[in-house]
Amino acid sequence: MIKIIAVLCSLSSPTNCHEKTVTTSDSANVSMQSCLMGAPQLAEWMKQHPGERLAAWRCVIGNSDSRSA
Repeated sequence: MIKIIAVLCSLSSPTNCHEKTVTTSDSANVSMQSCLMGAPQLAEWMKQHPGERLAAWRCVIGNSDSRSA
């Protein structure tokens, strides 16, 4: 399983950033290549969270806990 870890920053406070594991119903089908190219799942998740700005993302194979940025 490949997880997408996004670094998100608040639009109202741009220095307030945090890491979040981005999951959707399609997350189990994410390939490493798709993740590295900016997975469609990430774009869909961002549409549902308009108050945050995507600062960065990374791809993690297997289980990994998210941590503060």
